[in-house]
Amino acid sequence: MTKQLAFVGVGHIHTPGFIRMLGERSDVVVKSVWDHDAERAARRAAELNAAVVAEADAIWNDPTIDAVIICSETNLHEGLVRDAAHAKKHMFVEKPLGMAGRDAYAMAAVIDEANVLFQTGYFMRSSPINRFLKDEIAAGHFGTVTRIRHSNCHSGSLGGWFDTEWRWMADPSIAGVGAYGDLGTHALDILMWLMGDVERVTADIRVITGRYGDCDETGEGILQFKNGAIGTLAAGWVDIANPISLVVSGTEGHAYVLDGKLFYQSKHVKGADGKSEWTDLPTAWPHAFHLFLDALVGKSDISLVTAQEAAARSAVMEALYKGAAEHTWVAPTRS
Repeated sequence: MTKQLAFVGVGHIHTPGFIRMLGERSDVVVKSVWDHDAERAARRAAELNAAVVAEADAIWNDPTIDAVIICSETNLHEGLVRDAAHAKKHMFVEKPLGMAGRDAYAMAAVIDEANVLFQTGYFMRSSPINRFLKDEIAAGHFGTVTRIRHSNCHSGSLGGWFDTEWRWMADPSIAGVGAYGDLGTHALDILMWLMGDVERVTADIRVITGRYGDCDETGEGILQFKNGAIGTLAAGWVDIANPISLVVSGTEGHAYVLDGKLFYQSKHVKGADGKSEWTDLPTAWPHAFHLFLDALVGKSDISLVTAQEAAARSAVMEALYKGAAEHTWVAPTRS
């Protein structure tokens, strides 16, 4: 049976991409669209051949709607997530989940209590390279991982990507973060997915062009993981290239990703000499959004991001920003 969805907020820059993905499927349909900006709601509803509703309550009270896609401004997430959980709607919530640790963990609690499907937009987990590295680290083929680095950068500020429709994303009072948190949350998810919980962090986060006022545009963070590994996280909107996106260094193995190609060295794996591209990789998972829809329609063995995982990333990112502001090490907290 076809599942019925609703968009609750359509302000995120990834909304057009999600609409395209929905158009690729016949097992789900969008019935309703709400956004506090009526013009924005009407435009996206027309693209989806869906109805515009003036109040979100029309979605919460509609028993035919199985799930919602929350692509609102980040500062609206908490209220919308609470309403979705109360209405027992499965939910895809665009990243980051929260403005900080407090609201993110509060949302995770109500999501878990409602026992509904949850997913957020951490699409990098679907990468064959990231899946491979997770398995190799777990198998001990790196020995003790001592250092890990992830870099996720683009030229958004340089290209004026946030000048018009997406301007709110360059306003940390609405988005919760600037460039470092916007792109860095993806890198942070992979670092924590591979290495586990974070003990404490510090960072240097800066404005470069000033195009978006005091919104940060780049940053570099240091993370101490509870397992003893040291991580570094780079992210920004002022990079013309990002050729080396990931490095994993261990006592018995090493890997790096250059221009999307993996180079892997391990004495435990035949042929892994680090000299040529490693191509023996698992198949890609679908995009994080498709994974949510797959789980919604009843497909089995679907790996989703948990609400607690999403909240933990918001808390660590909050700590990185605090560490940058105070020039000190900060431990992530729930408050």
